[in-house]
Amino acid sequence: MTTYKNIHGKRVKTFATDLGNAEAEGQIFFSTASPGREFKTVVSSAAWSSGGNALNPGASGFGFGTQTAGVVGLGEQGPPGVIIDKVSHYNGAGFSSGGDYPAVNYETKASGTQTAGLAAGGFGSPQTAETNEYNGSSWTAGGDMNTAKFGGGMFGIQTSSIYCGGDNPTPGFIVDTELYNGSSWTEVNNMPASKRQFATAGTSAAGLACGGRLGTGPSTNTVEEWDGTNWTSAPNLNQSRRYTQGFGIQTSALVCGGAEPSSTALSKTELYDGTSWTESSDLATARALAGSSQNSANNSSGFISKGNDAGGTAFYSLTEEWNVSANIITSDTWASGGNLGSSHYNRGGAGIQTAALAFGGIPIIAKTEEYNGSAWSEQNDLGTGRQKLGGCGIQTAALAFGGLEPSRSDKTEEYDGSSWSEQNNLSAVTDSLAGAGTQTAGLAFGGINPSGTTGVTEEYNGTSWSTSPGALNAARDRLAGCGTQTAGLGFGGEPTTNATEAYDGTSWTEVNNLNHSRQRLAAGGTQTAALAFGGTPYSGAASADGGETEKWDGTSWTTTARMALGQQSLAGCGTTSLGLAFSGNPDRDSTEEFTGGTTTLNLKTITDS
Repeated sequence: MTTYKNIHGKRVKTFATDLGNAEAEGQIFFSTASPGREFKTVVSSAAWSSGGNALNPGASGFGFGTQTAGVVGLGEQGPPGVIIDKVSHYNGAGFSSGGDYPAVNYETKASGTQTAGLAAGGFGSPQTAETNEYNGSSWTAGGDMNTAKFGGGMFGIQTSSIYCGGDNPTPGFIVDTELYNGSSWTEVNNMPASKRQFATAGTSAAGLACGGRLGTGPSTNTVEEWDGTNWTSAPNLNQSRRYTQGFGIQTSALVCGGAEPSSTALSKTELYDGTSWTESSDLATARALAGSSQNSANNSSGFISKGNDAGGTAFYSLTEEWNVSANIITSDTWASGGNLGSSHYNRGGAGIQTAALAFGGIPIIAKTEEYNGSAWSEQNDLGTGRQKLGGCGIQTAALAFGGLEPSRSDKTEEYDGSSWSEQNNLSAVTDSLAGAGTQTAGLAFGGINPSGTTGVTEEYNGTSWSTSPGALNAARDRLAGCGTQTAGLGFGGEPTTNATEAYDGTSWTEVNNLNHSRQRLAAGGTQTAALAFGGTPYSGAASADGGETEKWDGTSWTTTARMALGQQSLAGCGTTSLGLAFSGNPDRDSTEEFTGGTTTLNLKTITDS
């Protein structure tokens, strides 16, 4: 009898639990794990998934580095003609601010790593030959190129990089190739034909130039290989395209996006194995003139960020990650939840995503609603209706304090899962304050009291409030907070700020700022894993729509998935894995649920059908 062992030389092993690591790819095993006895295997897949949003929309900038340590910068922010000097870092999940570029240019090209980058050329009216080196935080001048140009291609590292092709525009499209040695540029052998706006990959000794625009003519699908001395023709792309981008090495490259004709953005992705190009999964959003992790080690992982619709009417902050993996990778997402029973904002909030509490709000009300993970239900009202109040705790043991009734309030109430009871008041009447902690160990900070905007911090012990000796370093109101009484976090607020402070039970310490300054925002999480969402306005955006979300890892903030509805004066709760946003303005009865990204093994059941 022919068996699997006879054919393949090894037996099918039996496991009581499913295999759980990527090394199992391609193995067939028999699983006796629940719910049934089945043959299974682990399969690799290639796909794009959503990544964290860039700090600002834009196109015609640069990108370099890798998927987990990337850089994007410069370009047109949108509408066309608004040029920026901003540079940001990508960590594989979201963006944070990097060092501003010393010039305001677009169509600048770059290469290298996040801590050792190189950027050259660009158009800032006029074109430039300037070169700048990046150390991960700041830029310093390097040696100028021999020819001022923009829109060419660049690949390599900071101490050994190639710039090829581009536009002057006088004398026009360029065939020149220049090699940087860490201090100066040397002209080396020319490209076979002048072209610009093409994708690149590889090193200074083994590079690729893919697609682009030939002279003043149409887009091309031609590909050239650089061997460190000469250019030779390589197999053509399947799709002609300009304004395209890529990453990888000469024998394992990826090209995606671009435009053909010039005003029609593409989503097509092609993979190169050193011999031929194969079409693969499309981008979710067709785009041109984006930035990418062009220094990725191969075509198995990388990112593309920003870009536009090729017509110059839509500029994106969207990021997509490419992975060829035995894992199924999902990204952080927001999704609609059940609507509240009443339409209000400036409410207090407490709890978790599947057991949340909303109370108070404007117009001034005492309404209380509970959320069970899918629907809201009305409960017994607060004893005193108010808006702009603070809250903390869980659904069955919550705390509400301060606010406007319409006069400023110091009232404190406890919720036991059924009804509210009045407790000892705050030390001072305060509204627009933040809260953290639990019903028996609560924290109230910031807001507006009779003296104006304050940094006063108060602690609740389950019976009464006492003023902490430590006040916020930056007095503010309409801020957000999370964490516990001895490990709290406060951020944002009015005057509009991105300041973030951590509380240790005695004093506040300034830590790294939010990427976007804002007030009237909401939060969830802990001092070491927090979520900030909504609010208005934030800096660096084309429009302050209140949809931005950022994650805190205990050290720094990075961007992540945007809310579907831009909201301000909203309430929130939950964690960085399961967050909740509700009762914002203008969509006062809406709820959005946040789900953190996951990585799971792509396990398949083998059937005989």
